[in-house]
Amino acid sequence: MDEKNYKSIGEVLGLLLDEFPDVTISKIRFLESQGLIEPERTPSGYRKFSNSEVDRLRFILREQRENYLPLKVIRTRLDSDTSDGMVRPYDDTDPTGVRGIVHQETHPAAAKKLSSAPLAPHKSRATRDDTLSIDRGELLNAIDMDEKLLKEIITAGLVSPRKVGELEMYSPLDREILEIISKFSELGIDVRNLKRWKQSAESEVSLYEGRIKPYFMQKNPSSKAQAEDMLDDLIELGEQLRSTLVEVAARSFRGNR
Repeated sequence: MDEKNYKSIGEVLGLLLDEFPDVTISKIRFLESQGLIEPERTPSGYRKFSNSEVDRLRFILREQRENYLPLKVIRTRLDSDTSDGMVRPYDDTDPTGVRGIVHQETHPAAAKKLSSAPLAPHKSRATRDDTLSIDRGELLNAIDMDEKLLKEIITAGLVSPRKVGELEMYSPLDREILEIISKFSELGIDVRNLKRWKQSAESEVSLYEGRIKPYFMQKNPSSKAQAEDMLDDLIELGEQLRSTLVEVAARSFRGNR
């Protein structure tokens, strides 16, 4: 395809906002991390979307909004009803199947399994989809955690569930934090001692804020996309540096003095 037909993630966002006011760059990245879309990359690593990829994205968003379908079901529709996810401008979604779809060569993302879809280059950290939140009971069953430990974690401020009516809802990021803390607890690390990780994370983000804030203040969608890419890079570097520094500090326990 001619390069001029490709769009940046900021341009894609601009095309989608009228129909999907709640869509964000993070949402698009999340769908990529789950293997539902697969934009190409420029030599410098920026995403570039073909027209068919934008149509595929529209189809996914419509299925979520109009039929309230989970991603696994949407993936099944993409795999069985279409190979490229094409939805023409005035097609609407149909609970009994996908209409107006043109079969073409298998789309790269459609060939992947949702459960084993690779993470995006920056692990889709904050891009987990909050529509996948679960309530307290489902959470405790899913990760085999007892009420006492969960209460300690919440009291320590490491996780802050949302209240939806009488329900206490936990996002995918909340669940990930809880699973990690549970493993720390199994190894004898007290929850109270983990609060320093949260403090360190907040301090780290404050450092990055000064670098990316000027981009976020611009109204140009491409500037915001650039800021989010830069933030991903900074987080990735922070993780690498932190991991390496810990490894250096732990050398004395490995006999590598």
